[in-house]
Amino acid sequence: MSEPTNTTTMSHEDAIARIAELERKLAASASSGGIKVSAKGGVSVYGLGRWPVTLYQSQWATLLGKAEAIKAFIAAHVSELATKADD
Repeated sequence: MSEPTNTTTMSHEDAIARIAELERKLAASASSGGIKVSAKGGVSVYGLGRWPVTLYQSQWATLLGKAEAIKAFIAAHVSELATKADD
């Protein structure tokens, strides 16, 4: 399917097909758990939820440097924390 140049003249059937195509692409990127460079130069991690987690390089370094503290916090508060089942 080619990209429409003017969405106001797109037929209903073409619009439905385009939405389905975009939903397939979104589902594929989300389920793959991929890592990409965002348009603004951040690092986006897919597959954790509906939307990617995007942080800049320095933010990822800070977060990853706190990994053990985060794990300890989770272990200490496990009875208070909710879990989300994988979809």
